[in-house]
Amino acid sequence: MPVISYDPPERFVAGAVGRPGDRAFYLQARSGRRVTSVGLEKFQVTLLAERLEELLDEVLRRSGGDADVPPAAPSELKDDGPLDQPVEEEFKVGTMALAWDPADEQVVIEAQEATESGDEPEVGEDDPAVAVLRVRISAAQARAFAERALKVVAAGRPPCPLCGLPLDSEGHVCPRQNGYLG
Repeated sequence: MPVISYDPPERFVAGAVGRPGDRAFYLQARSGRRVTSVGLEKFQVTLLAERLEELLDEVLRRSGGDADVPPAAPSELKDDGPLDQPVEEEFKVGTMALAWDPADEQVVIEAQEATESGDEPEVGEDDPAVAVLRVRISAAQARAFAERALKVVAAGRPPCPLCGLPLDSEGHVCPRQNGYLG
């Protein structure tokens, strides 16, 4: 399987397809007419967004504010549009990695295909049997990506006001309604 590289993409977003409670999550990169969509779990979207924010904050801190890293997503880079259609999953993501390239002041994101055995090679190790999506984006694009990704995750089922668990359209058995207040 190839390394699918976007350096840089015209668009790189996280998105979801389906109804809350039954959504499929994707990372999607686009350059021109070339679009790559890879599937992942909701928690992976959250972790990627949180780790991106932490990475950018650390780069900013270590540079003493000299790095070209905005403290928040620039409004001109905000992207609330739907995923590009049709969404055709190239592969399901297993392992992800983030890196900061100080020479270009860019964030490198690698999403590696999950293997059936669960024994994924080390990230950065080239294995022709495992597909990798590699995206290089600016710090400003990374801030915008993270902001959108957290919005996508939060747009799911609303939480129960008593227990915090997601409310389900078919009903919700709240543990706090059973006399348990722990």
